Amino acid sequence: MDKYKRLLSNTVLFGISSFASKILVFLLMPFFTRVLQLGDFGDANLITKYAQLLLPLVSLGIANAVIRFGLDKTYNKSSVFTGGFVAIMIGFTALLLCWPLLVRIPGTGQYTALLCVYILMSVLRNLCSQFVRAKQYTRLYAVDGLLNTVLYLTFVVLFLGVFKWGISGYVLATAAADFFSACFLFLVAGLRHYLSFRKFDKGVFLEMLKYAAPLIPASMFWWITNTSDHVFITYMLGNEMNGLYETAYRVPNIIMLFSTLFTEAWQLSAVTDGDRNSPGRSHFFSKVFLSYQALLFIGAAGLIYCAKLIVILLTASLTSPFYPSWQYIPVLVIATVFSCFVSFMGSIYMVEKRSGANLFTMMAGAVLNLILNFLLIPKMGPNGAALATFASYLLVFILRAINTRALLPFNLHLSRMTVSVLLLAAESVCMIAEVPYWQLWAALPALFVIVLNAKPLLLSLMKLLGHRKAE
Repeated sequence: MDKYKRLLSNTVLFGISSFASKILVFLLMPFFTRVLQLGDFGDANLITKYAQLLLPLVSLGIANAVIRFGLDKTYNKSSVFTGGFVAIMIGFTALLLCWPLLVRIPGTGQYTALLCVYILMSVLRNLCSQFVRAKQYTRLYAVDGLLNTVLYLTFVVLFLGVFKWGISGYVLATAAADFFSACFLFLVAGLRHYLSFRKFDKGVFLEMLKYAAPLIPASMFWWITNTSDHVFITYMLGNEMNGLYETAYRVPNIIMLFSTLFTEAWQLSAVTDGDRNSPGRSHFFSKVFLSYQALLFIGAAGLIYCAKLIVILLTASLTSPFYPSWQYIPVLVIATVFSCFVSFMGSIYMVEKRSGANLFTMMAGAVLNLILNFLLIPKMGPNGAALATFASYLLVFILRAINTRALLPFNLHLSRMTVSVLLLAAESVCMIAEVPYWQLWAALPALFVIVLNAKPLLLSLMKLLGHRKAE
């Protein structure tokens, strides 16, 4: 299959897996705003974000190694999967030994046991799903995504709507869905045949850990850049303000949704079609990035312009206490676009197994994020946190753009990117400042973004559909 068509095919299949679950979380916002208080909603999300910080530590970052080594035909699949399972058991045992420290995490004391359950279920499902991806069982991966969505919806309604478990139900719904999803993959994909301690290869295990080790702090730095703003807002402005910010954060997640399903497919293509021996790999990366960039900018322009309308739909009322969250959406959308660019650049490190460079760039972004959060939130409120997130991802993107030139020089189309960002910034200013006739003034830069980026998408689509060959 042509590598572009293979990428599109995998994107569609992974989209089936990811789209339903991610869009469901977005569509459930009206339900969450009815069954949870503004402060409880912020606290519940803060617990899950603490869990996301601990996930790479507990798993020893092994999921990254499982997908990379599992795709490599030179490694025994049983050694890869068993090594991943052993790493998780070691990490979770260490987590339990740290119980006295866990109960001291602010806001999680009474939920410590639930936090541990959430983490264990998440890392086990991640291990199974990443190995299934490495085996390129894309259809099974897609079916599991749909199953996980149905399970999550069932448990959310049961735990929050029926049992009224509040914060506990919010967290437990995800953990329960992950548990049954992991069991499904383990049984249907026959993963029990790959879990063999007799085939445990210490050499492969250590090689996987060596690859994954730099990605553990890198993931934590990613968490700082992506999530520490919630912690700062909670302790500087209060949990209700964090509830507003969390609500605003859900809207850019629409972009992240499409980016994630593309990235999952792109990682396979980057490894199989982007190694040093692949002809024209620089051209391949350039063409894909241009289309990816164009799609992100068009999506961002639309989300920024519709920010108020989307929040009204999510909260079902102009008088809802969640409604003011719209004003934080524009900057968060632009920040999310650069987060997606950063992930794309990270695929080069994955191909080249340069996890150390991944660590360095994310560390720089995390440090800048902490400094700017401390300086900007007291002066600008939640938009200060959003601006800090944007600046951090911009820095990481710049560092990766410079660093990856030696590994894989490809065209980033910086002129088009710069113009698009400036237009999105103009649209955001018109929205947030609510200038007179802002609907018109914000629409103009949004339309320019669409016109500027439509052609690359149309050319790529026509090529994929076989109507004509893109130049």
